[in-house]
Amino acid sequence: MKNKFLIIFFVGIILTGCVGVASKGIFGTGVSVAFDPRSVGTQVDDSIMEKNLSARILMMDKKYLLSVKTKVLDGRIFLTGKVDNPEEKLKLTKLAWETKGARSIRNDIKIKEEFSFKQSAKDILITSQLRSAMIFNKKIKATNYQIDTYKKKIYVYGIALTSGEKEEVISEAKEILDVENVIASIILLDDLRIQKD
Repeated sequence: MKNKFLIIFFVGIILTGCVGVASKGIFGTGVSVAFDPRSVGTQVDDSIMEKNLSARILMMDKKYLLSVKTKVLDGRIFLTGKVDNPEEKLKLTKLAWETKGARSIRNDIKIKEEFSFKQSAKDILITSQLRSAMIFNKKIKATNYQIDTYKKKIYVYGIALTSGEKEEVISEAKEILDVENVIASIILLDDLRIQKD
């Protein structure tokens, strides 16, 4: 009985790992591989880099499990989340640069402050407004983007099929009420190392 439980547990872990590459696509939005403009090989490389970095971050300190997020796109590493002090932010940046295959690092980790329900609610509203605007805008492939909002600043990560799409995403973000700044880390499809055929 114990062996059956262990086998089911390990099969579940293995299948969960496969789902991350095959069906989650960019930023875990449920996008299939077919919609991802990166080649399958690049997606696999990025997924391996992301899992490697996440594991090393957890080994550094388990508290980062919920507080720090990593995303890898075409060898470019994006870090988001919150840490207690600037030294931790620098350590995480160093760890990301030490990841094999890293081409660049974008560290948007914030230093923790007192929690404000009002501010958090505003940030969630801004994120949902931009997500809706992108879904209804036919010029934007909304599934190719991740949106994070922190203190009325929108962080948009993703892959744009054209420079026009990139400009459209930034324009939609700037039109949201109460937004103070838009930080766009959008890679153009033509800038990817390897694209789909």
